[in-house]
Amino acid sequence: MTATTIKIHEDTKFQIDQFREYKNESYDEVLKKLVYIVKKTKSEPELSKEAIEQIEKSRKRIKEGNFVTEEEARRRLGL
Repeated sequence: MTATTIKIHEDTKFQIDQFREYKNESYDEVLKKLVYIVKKTKSEPELSKEAIEQIEKSRKRIKEGNFVTEEEARRRLGL
């Protein structure tokens, strides 16, 4: 994988940061997520609205600490 550097304004960076779901989420991951949402919004507007609402609910739940870790999921499933 090759990488590139792009210049963005500080306020743009701040806005992108608002979409990070966890501290170590890379900007590449955030931007890919945003591009996916935009594409879905254009191709399937109603489905996209529902997906965006679910993403927002999930982000709120994660920020509140209400989630299951991979380790906990494995334990519950007996893996």
